[in-house]
Amino acid sequence: MMQIALSETARTKVSGFMVEHGAGEGAGLRVAVLPGGCSGFQYGLNIEDAPEADDEILDLDNGVRIFIDPFSAQYLEGVEIDYVTSMMGSGFTFKNPTASGGCGCGSSFTT
Repeated sequence: MMQIALSETARTKVSGFMVEHGAGEGAGLRVAVLPGGCSGFQYGLNIEDAPEADDEILDLDNGVRIFIDPFSAQYLEGVEIDYVTSMMGSGFTFKNPTASGGCGCGSSFTT
């Protein structure tokens, strides 16, 4: 089973977004890798009501579920997701141990 870590701050934000979205019992956070961005790939996050048939599903301790499609799974092993606030704004950040490079925006990477 693959491993993805959400910081406590990220978990709190995701839980809040799920409440705002009116997410039901089977809902979760889709974590995806998409072609594009400054460095070749970019991360995507979305609240979804249910997983797709071929998704890997991770159930975290605090009840947050994560959905990962097969394409994205190959790039997300060991990723740590945090939510940070700075003078430049706030948002989710990704620490990917398998990325060989990235860009200053922190939302795209290369392998």
